[in-house]
Amino acid sequence: MQEILAPFYLWLKAGHVIFVIFWMAGLFMLPRLFVYHQESAPGSPEHAQWVQRETRLLKIILGPSMIVVWLLGIALALASGAFSQGWLHAKLLIVLGLSGYHGFLSAYAKKLARGERTLSGKALRLLNEVPGVAAAIIVVLVIVKPF
Repeated sequence: MQEILAPFYLWLKAGHVIFVIFWMAGLFMLPRLFVYHQESAPGSPEHAQWVQRETRLLKIILGPSMIVVWLLGIALALASGAFSQGWLHAKLLIVLGLSGYHGFLSAYAKKLARGERTLSGKALRLLNEVPGVAAAIIVVLVIVKPF
């Protein structure tokens, strides 16, 4: 497999970085939308607009971007033979965590659409820091390759 993918390595890497940017932008944006959404009255026209915005972000940007990030990331690892390297194992664990965070945000969007508001604005603002911390750790792992 490495022989087949190796000539496309730089294209795979470029695509991976592009879709990581899209995915991360959505992961940063969605909790902020939730903060504003929670300030609208359940059942109001404004509430319906927030539901529509969040649904579009999830279905048009976040979902497809996450899938492409995973596919291109696996292809990159196969092309470079990186599956035996410790830094990649750590990166995969963090990306798995980000995927779970994505799933949590998707579930919370559905709760908000039903009018359930189980998190405070402060909690949502704190959740907004998760992708930034994860991105910083991933960049260090990929660039420095500490193990």
